[in-house]
Amino acid sequence: MGIVAGIGVLLPFPFYWWLWTNPQSWVNLCGRGRDPSTVMARVSHVLKAAQLLSLFSVASLSWPPPFYFWPLMAFGQFLNFRVYQLLGEAGTYYGVRFGKSIPWVTEFPFGVIRDPQYVGSIMSLVACLSWVPFQYILLWSLGYVFMMFLESKEDPNDRAKPVS
Repeated sequence: MGIVAGIGVLLPFPFYWWLWTNPQSWVNLCGRGRDPSTVMARVSHVLKAAQLLSLFSVASLSWPPPFYFWPLMAFGQFLNFRVYQLLGEAGTYYGVRFGKSIPWVTEFPFGVIRDPQYVGSIMSLVACLSWVPFQYILLWSLGYVFMMFLESKEDPNDRAKPVS
C-alpha cells in the first residue's frame, strides 16, 4: 500500500512537468474553442483528488489536531487563496505558458515569499504531520520544490501559440 500511496502522491508532477515543457502540445491537444487553462484546472483537480486519497490511505486521523495545525493550515490556505484571487484561473493554471497575457501582480501582500502558492501548499502539508507519515509529506513537498525550480526558468520564446 505504501508504494501505491507514494505513486499517488507523485502522480500530478509528471503532468505539470509535461505541460510546462510542452505547452504547445497541450494547446493543440485541447483544440480550438477550449481554454487550455480551464482544461488543465479540471485535470489538476482529478489528480489532486488522487493525491489526497493517497494521503488518506496512509493517514491515521485523530482529534484534536496538534497546536501547530491551525496556524499552518490557515496561513497556507490563505496564501493559496490569495494567489488564485490575484491571478485567476489562467494565472494559476499556466495561462502564461499557453499564450495568454497574465499581468504580473504587485499586490501580493507577502512579496518576499517566492512561489507563494507552493509555500502555502507545503505549509498545509506540514500541518498534517501528526496524521500522515513523514515520508509522504516529504515526497509531496519535494514535488513542489521540483515545480518551483522548473517554473523559475520560464522562457517567453517557448510559450504556446493559440490554435488557429
